[in-house]
Amino acid sequence: MISLPVLALLGFAAYRATQLGVHDSILDGTRRRLGAWHADKIDSKARGFIVQLVSCIYCFGFWLSGVTLLAYLLATDSWGDASWLVHGIEWFAVAGAQALLNRFDDTLDH
Repeated sequence: MISLPVLALLGFAAYRATQLGVHDSILDGTRRRLGAWHADKIDSKARGFIVQLVSCIYCFGFWLSGVTLLAYLLATDSWGDASWLVHGIEWFAVAGAQALLNRFDDTLDH
């Protein structure tokens, strides 16, 4: 099982990745192309789902938390140190930390 400081660090990393994917201007072009791709076939439920996923900070953050955790587990060769259930709980912990950070960020004046 991953320690609390490492889970917190992964939560910060997932928060930053989520901000990058949903808000940062460096990916504005990609988000515009994704919107145009969806507009080409506006009645496509799959395309609508993908656009909604990328624009929802909590949805996208949940999946990026899983990717962040997986990258950590593979990079540290600690995938086999715990069961799938424990890794699932760790995923929720990382996602919860990033969601709290996003919630806190929403209260700040920018």
